[in-house]
Amino acid sequence: MARFAREGKRETPGINTGSMSDIIFMFLFFFMVITTMRESTLLVRLTVPQATEIQKLEKKSLVSFIYVGQPMDTKYGTESRIQLNNQYGQIADIQEFITRERESRDEADRNFLTTSLKVDEETRMGVISDIKQELRQIGAFKINYSTRLGIVKDR
Repeated sequence: MARFAREGKRETPGINTGSMSDIIFMFLFFFMVITTMRESTLLVRLTVPQATEIQKLEKKSLVSFIYVGQPMDTKYGTESRIQLNNQYGQIADIQEFITRERESRDEADRNFLTTSLKVDEETRMGVISDIKQELRQIGAFKINYSTRLGIVKDR
């Protein structure tokens, strides 16, 4: 029988890297588009209450958030605390917070500013009433209560 002998060793061809930069930029652009940046770090525990009739906010850029709940760090106690942006605050700090939020927006958008209360479901209503009184004094009448979608129960 005849044997076929290979002449020389065959090498694998090199990888074509011409389109690799296109693929990398496509992935980079994809992740830049789908990523949302968290504006503030939560310092309080939040389990927002359930609701059946909810609506989404149209322009989230015109929303100021006030968080209320138990502190994550136990050195601040176990009573409900108010978080304004990235720091704890008091009831008296709310007017200054809303004033700063208004000044940071365009003058045309200031009338459309909404204050969203993200409140833990275990928080006492007295704290919420105090916050609402402070908002009323500064003229922030557009208030939103953040909730999660609940299950509709038949009666």
